[in-house]
Amino acid sequence: MTFFHDFKIYLVAHTGLAKDALHIYVAVIIFFAACLIMRWKARDWRPWALVLLAALSGEVLDLLDSYFRGRELDLRESAKDIVNTLMVPTIIVITARFTKIFRKG
Repeated sequence: MTFFHDFKIYLVAHTGLAKDALHIYVAVIIFFAACLIMRWKARDWRPWALVLLAALSGEVLDLLDSYFRGRELDLRESAKDIVNTLMVPTIIVITARFTKIFRKG
């Protein structure tokens, strides 16, 4: 097992959250952390792109782990994880761009 896989198992075991829920939490944390640290607006594409990069990187690591452990590569599961990870940030970006919810005053 890789460190990445071990860490995911650790988070699932110690948070009581399912792996799918962790994808959502991590995506929201990355999105808002990018907005705060980089001073990007929620309507900007860059925080969303950073979440996409993290999701793709995580899935590559998952697929490599499966490959090296001799497991079948489940591309449908990877696609589901990417969609699941991007859903909330996508809703935030769309809401920030097309409504007044995130605007001052």
